[in-house]
Amino acid sequence: MQIPAELISSLRHIKGFDERTFIGIHNSGEQITSIRINQRKLLKHQHKQHLPAGQTGSPFTTFLPGMQGHHSPQKIPWSTHGYYLSERPSFTFDPLFHAGVYYVQEASGMFLEQALLQTTDLSQPLKILDLCAAPGGKSTLIQSLISDASILVCNDVIKSRASVLEENITKWGAQNVIVTSNDPGSFQRLENYFDVIVIDAPCSGSGLFRKDAKAIDEWSEDNVQLCSQRQQRILADVYPALKQDGILIYSTCSYSEEEDECIADWLLDSFAVSSLQLSMQNGNSTIDGGIVETISKKHAAFGYRFFPDKIQGEGFFIACFRKLYGDVYRYKQAKKTKLERASKNEEVIIRPWLQKDAGVQLWRQGDRIFAFPIELEKELLTIVSADLYIRKAGVAMGSIAGKELIPDHALAVSNLINTALVAISLKKDEALQYLRKEEVKIPLQEKGWTLAQYEGMNLGWIKVLANRSNNYYPKEWRILKSGNQ
Repeated sequence: MQIPAELISSLRHIKGFDERTFIGIHNSGEQITSIRINQRKLLKHQHKQHLPAGQTGSPFTTFLPGMQGHHSPQKIPWSTHGYYLSERPSFTFDPLFHAGVYYVQEASGMFLEQALLQTTDLSQPLKILDLCAAPGGKSTLIQSLISDASILVCNDVIKSRASVLEENITKWGAQNVIVTSNDPGSFQRLENYFDVIVIDAPCSGSGLFRKDAKAIDEWSEDNVQLCSQRQQRILADVYPALKQDGILIYSTCSYSEEEDECIADWLLDSFAVSSLQLSMQNGNSTIDGGIVETISKKHAAFGYRFFPDKIQGEGFFIACFRKLYGDVYRYKQAKKTKLERASKNEEVIIRPWLQKDAGVQLWRQGDRIFAFPIELEKELLTIVSADLYIRKAGVAMGSIAGKELIPDHALAVSNLINTALVAISLKKDEALQYLRKEEVKIPLQEKGWTLAQYEGMNLGWIKVLANRSNNYYPKEWRILKSGNQ
């Protein structure tokens, strides 16, 4: 692997950089694979597994790909539910991946958990914006940490990327999330609104060289400068949406000082913010001694850089700030929208599909109905009234035809689903057949809508007819590859 000489030269003065070991790890061919478990989905589905004698770690590790009957996986030290895998399996052929049981995420990026835990009281009702959210790794991590009384808005301005974000949020199964696709400046309509804004900014990508060799060809000093300018525009555009005392978390997958420490200094020059220092201690133990705490040249702002020769993960940088001044958000009367509460008749049809304790309000927009937490009604109406482009809010229920619900796929994989609904358990080859959107040829006794399950986890809907069944797995999500491993 030929790392650009200009990049090496620019890093020589940066704290923690060791040229020999940095080049060595990039040429080693080593690949790190890590995933994060969706513990809320597993708890909702009552998979409270007991560990075999002598095994340590999460009780959910039996769901990790390739771990059945194997030794305990290695835990990521800065993540509650993140694990390193000893080898990279084919996630495409693991039905639990498609069920949203875990998310494949780069380990360094999971350090966002520490940034949130150390700067924010996550037990409180919070309004959080993940601005550059696709494909959804950080959004699903945030959702796992916040309370049910909190709302997460995850956004990506690029429509194709927002589509992937919507898919991953849907599979994660949560109801307190809104997916949007807007320019950062659009959020100025929600001035002083958010408690936390997370910006994993578009960058030159030098931290991803090990994962993606193509990133090397795209790297240049000019691109670093262009990214730095774009990062400043993004921050300036969205900054008004952060409330006083709100937390701004900024990160990149770049090693370059121009995109990291220099951005921290620019923030302190441009806005009334303070830099926040994070602790590398978790009780009496060190989170990871290889994480490098950096200090910016001009304002001594704290940042945290991850070098792949010092930690198990890829290149990453993160810094946290607190907004010192601002007004309070002034809730306005919600504008008239096409959003309406579901009728009593629609409630009667849909409620049996949901858990009895599901604290949600049903809403209708056009012919589609979705569920959103009752306690977040004001926040939903506020965001809808801001004239943002919303791709998804809460959990889609489906549409009603006559007296029947035609259920949406999102309902099947959500945490709201009534676990007493009719379901069929599929073996792995049958589950993969289903995920290819092929007809599943197994004995089906009861006509009507049936949940397709694998290892007790919902994959989607099958409709059983008199002499055949229809596969309702989303066409655009189906597995296109052949094989089963």
